[in-house]
Amino acid sequence: QLQLVESGGGLVQPGGSLRLSCVASGFTSGLTLEYYAIGWFRQAPGKEREGLSCISTFGSAAYVDSVKGRFTISRDISKNTVYLQMDSLKPEDTAVYSCAYFQSTSSYCEMGNPFHSWGRGTQVTVSS
Repeated sequence: QLQLVESGGGLVQPGGSLRLSCVASGFTSGLTLEYYAIGWFRQAPGKEREGLSCISTFGSAAYVDSVKGRFTISRDISKNTVYLQMDSLKPEDTAVYSCAYFQSTSSYCEMGNPFHSWGRGTQVTVSS
């Protein structure tokens, strides 16, 4: 069972950028981040959790339309970390952002995959 810890949130003005990090730990011996798909999600007050982006075991990325072209997911296997670079932020991007995972052998991922074990999240506030 992996443990995921998010960081990098904060207060940013509209049009600004933030880079979130999701650090994974608790790997079973012999396994690395390459054996897991990682997804980024967010939840705004009073709203349901929304899937945003994921990166597959092969490193392929997928995005939902609301963030496509503004957010970029990437990973550093050596650091057991998945990043979410967020550019051109809007007030409606304000939410708690969290990451989750599932063990996969697929070369691609999508937000409907069975992600689980979300971290505690990091607050992102976009406001002037």
